[in-house]
Amino acid sequence: YVLLLIINVLLLAVGTFMDMTPAVLIFTPILLPVAVKLGLHPVHFGMMMIANLCIGLCTPPVGTCLFLGCSVGKSTIARVSRAMIPFFIAMVISLLVITYWPALSLWLPRTLGLIK
Repeated sequence: YVLLLIINVLLLAVGTFMDMTPAVLIFTPILLPVAVKLGLHPVHFGMMMIANLCIGLCTPPVGTCLFLGCSVGKSTIARVSRAMIPFFIAMVISLLVITYWPALSLWLPRTLGLIK
C-alpha cells in the first residue's frame, strides 16, 4: 500500500510539471516492472497512471486543461483554481478508489473479456 501511495504521489507531481504524453513515454518503462513485481495487473497500473497524469493536466503550474478553460471562459487561473477545489478532491478520491480497489477498476475489462 505504501509503494502504491509513493507511485501515486510521484505521478501526481510529474503530472503537474510535465505534459501527459512525454510523462507516459518516460515513466511507463521505469514504473511498469515495479508495479508488476508488486503484483499489480498491467491494465490496473495503466489506469492508475493515466488517472494521475489527468489530474496533473488540471492543476497549475502547467495545467493545460486549466489554461484552456480559463481562456475559453475569460477568467483568471486563481479564480478558476479556487472553484475547482471540490473537483480536485473528487478526482483524488477517484484515484484512491482506482488504486486500492483493483477489482472494481478491472471489472469492466474483465466483463468484456479484454483481460483475464
